[in-house]
Amino acid sequence: MEYKGLYEWGTGKLKEAGIEEAALDARLLLEECCGTDRNHLLVHGNASVTVEQNEQYVNWIEKRSGHIPLQHILGYQEFMGLRFEVDDSVLIPRQDTETLVEEVLRSLHDGMSLLDMCTGSGCILLSLLKYSNGCKGIGCDISEKAIEKARTNAGNLGLEAEFLQSDLFENVSGKYEIIVSNPPYIPSGEIPGLMEEVKDHDPAVALDGGEDGLFFYREIIPKAKEYLYPGGMLFLEIGCEQGADVKELMEQADYKDILVCEDFTGRDRVVSGRFGG
Repeated sequence: MEYKGLYEWGTGKLKEAGIEEAALDARLLLEECCGTDRNHLLVHGNASVTVEQNEQYVNWIEKRSGHIPLQHILGYQEFMGLRFEVDDSVLIPRQDTETLVEEVLRSLHDGMSLLDMCTGSGCILLSLLKYSNGCKGIGCDISEKAIEKARTNAGNLGLEAEFLQSDLFENVSGKYEIIVSNPPYIPSGEIPGLMEEVKDHDPAVALDGGEDGLFFYREIIPKAKEYLYPGGMLFLEIGCEQGADVKELMEQADYKDILVCEDFTGRDRVVSGRFGG
């Protein structure tokens, strides 16, 4: 089959399956199969594909039609200009979380020590280490599989970081100048209503924030002070309707200079504060 014809077939199948970005996903899967880029469709749409490429593409379209996430099929996700391996053991890095990384970078100086709580794929910590100089970082997560994936990503990126299996601060020691976290924050009752790609394929432990979505903030905010140097900063990603509640929790814990920052869509996304010591 010709390249363009296969792309159009894939787009049609994904539309029938109710995939929101059918055309985009069909193109990205075809490019991965054939080792091409987006210009190939415009310039070489009548080129033939091999039997092997055709078979792989059909297989991938069938998987995507079953609402398996695109990133799980490809095996990776781009985040902060870097490529991270992902599978169903870790939360797929999302563009919202780039706001968290960008806010931390505003306060990150060379040689600082970082703790990434609920590290998952390691995308937050590794991005911060990539775009800084001489910083040291530890990422912790309750999931052993997530820790293994984070270590793999560190190796792939040629970055040195320590990853530790820990139920929040259980196995953490030392002091840090910055603690950052994207904890589970979806209220338990809302999870059944999420997209199939999320509720059926992202790990539940990375989604469920308890009855009101604030369980992990109540745990992390007061305990983080034990692990921050005086003047150290705590940065938290939040759900878009949680800004006021998380800010109040930080005020109750006597953090200073508390800020609620918006993402690129204008929705609350990050709360930060300074430990006065």
